[in-house]
Amino acid sequence: MHRLAVIFVSLGIIGLGIASPAATAAGQDAKPPASKSTEQAAPQKDAKEGRAYSGMYTFRKEGEFVQVTVEDEGRVTGFVSRFGDGESDKGAFLDQFFKSGKLDGNKLSFTTEIVHGVSFDFKGTIERGEGKNPGDEAYYVLKGSLTESSTDVNKKVTSHAQDVAFKIFPQDGSPTPITRQ
Repeated sequence: MHRLAVIFVSLGIIGLGIASPAATAAGQDAKPPASKSTEQAAPQKDAKEGRAYSGMYTFRKEGEFVQVTVEDEGRVTGFVSRFGDGESDKGAFLDQFFKSGKLDGNKLSFTTEIVHGVSFDFKGTIERGEGKNPGDEAYYVLKGSLTESSTDVNKKVTSHAQDVAFKIFPQDGSPTPITRQ
């Protein structure tokens, strides 16, 4: 009878999931499926590559630039620094921060806030340029369509789109703003 009780107790312990140290050690040596680790590595690689696109790029005129900062999950922040074109701001340096921005793979889009009745909308891609090494001028280029929208005093909106290619500045350099007199 005593033997029979030991067998039932042993079976009960195994049935409850309580295992011997040898069985526990064997379970700890098991490796997670390869697909899980591969899935985790891909987003980290994409995020790192996206951050590499961050930097200062040329804009429409000499001395103007656009700052692009790629953050987590493809969120993009930044601003455009440009010379004013209106009567009240002619030649003044204006900063227009991004209202929204997104990077999906190499597809970039951003919209600026309205400053002095003007906003910009960019839709395009980030591509490898003629720069040879990371940190070189034109290593990355923003290529796409830039739409400038202007609102006049009567609240009439005029939009003008143009194809553009903005080159990244070298890492150790930055644009020298042109001073107008």
